[in-house]
Amino acid sequence: MSERGLIATVILTVILGLILWPDSLQEKVKKRCETYLEKHGRPSQNDCEKIWASFTQAFVGKDPCGVPPDAYDSLIHPVSQKPACNKMLFWSKTKEIVHEFAKNCSYVTLEDTQLGFLLDGLTWCGKKESQEIFTTGCPSWSDCVNNPVRSFWIQASAAFAASACGDVSVMLNGSMDMSYDPDRTFASVEVKHFNSSIMNSLTVWLVTKEGDTKTCDSDESLKTLQTDLGSYLKYQCKVVSQSQLQTCIAD
Repeated sequence: MSERGLIATVILTVILGLILWPDSLQEKVKKRCETYLEKHGRPSQNDCEKIWASFTQAFVGKDPCGVPPDAYDSLIHPVSQKPACNKMLFWSKTKEIVHEFAKNCSYVTLEDTQLGFLLDGLTWCGKKESQEIFTTGCPSWSDCVNNPVRSFWIQASAAFAASACGDVSVMLNGSMDMSYDPDRTFASVEVKHFNSSIMNSLTVWLVTKEGDTKTCDSDESLKTLQTDLGSYLKYQCKVVSQSQLQTCIAD
C-alpha cells in the first residue's frame, strides 16, 4: 500500500470510529452531570470532576467481579441532596411506567437523583492492574455478585431508601405471581434500609394489566412485605391498572 493509501485508510478508520463510538463513558457522564446541574443547580461539592474521580476510584484497576457495594461510599455519601419527602417513589419490575409517571406527576425515583441520572442505563468495569475503563465485556448483573454496576445500584438504592421520608410509595408488578419478590432490589435492599422514624407510611400500588385478577388481599407476597417492614411501619395497598396510570399521566 502506498503512503497516500495508508493515510487515507487511517483517516477513514478515525472517521468510522467517531461515528460508531461518538462518546466515551467519561464524556457521557460529564454531559449528563452538566445537564443535571444546569437544571437543579446543586452545590459546588457535587461538581462533575469530583464525581468522576470518586466514581472511577471505586472500580478502576480492580477485578470486575471484585467491587463490593461499599467501594462506592466515597462517591455516594458526599453527593447528598435534600430528600423529596412525600414524593419518593420506589419500584420493582415496573421501571418504564414508573419513570413516565414520576416525570409527569412530580415524583422522584432513584434514577431522578443526581447519581441515578448520571449512570442509569450505562455499563462500566475495570480490569485488575489496568487503568483502562471498559464498557463492553463487563459482567452482567447475574454473572457475579460484586460486579461494578450491580454494586453501585445496590449502594445507591440503600442510600436512597435510608433517606425516604414522609409518605412513601412503591409500584410493584401486579401481573407477577410474587409482586414483592425477595430477590429483587426493593425487597432485598431498600425495604431493609427504610427508617420508620422519618417515614409516615408506605403506599403499595399494584400495577396490573387488562385481565389481571390480582387484588391486594390475594397477593400472598405482601404478607412478607409487612413482616419485613416490622411492627412500626404499616403499608396500604391499591390496585391500579396500566391504563389508569396512562390516563393519569396524560391528564
